[in-house]
Amino acid sequence: MYSVSSNIELKVQVEDIWKTISSHGNLNFYHPFCHTNKVIEGDKNSIKKDILIYLNGVIYEREFFYWDEMNGYELMIGKKNGKKSKVVWKIFKNKNNTFLRIDVFPYKTDKINSLLYPFVFYFYIRPKLKSYLNSVLKGLEFYLYNNQKVVKNQFGTHSWFS
Repeated sequence: MYSVSSNIELKVQVEDIWKTISSHGNLNFYHPFCHTNKVIEGDKNSIKKDILIYLNGVIYEREFFYWDEMNGYELMIGKKNGKKSKVVWKIFKNKNNTFLRIDVFPYKTDKINSLLYPFVFYFYIRPKLKSYLNSVLKGLEFYLYNNQKVVKNQFGTHSWFS
């Protein structure tokens, strides 16, 4: 299975990271390509489903299927009736360092010949997703350290979502 990962070291407490990434509408504060993030199903302790509207108008649903308090969550993301990609958000510590890692397992599109897919993935999809994840994590870091909402495209534009 193909995947793309990015992680960041954050010099804050696990509780602060968890509070930020698990709060309702959290992407509105630190996601540089997010126009709107709204919970459509959940309770005060967790999110079951939300909507992410990107700056370019693309609308994705995120359905959370695993929620582990203070450690992370897993979700499926994609267009409402389209194929979905799996995403894993994981907080972890080693010694005095705290990290957040995001892993994306993108769906395999039928629009690309299966023989060509590995090349398209490694030379196009993977770099685009890596850039995207790095921007999201930079946004989270900025928000946690400065207590300020990121501005749109703060770390540069992205051809898929800006």
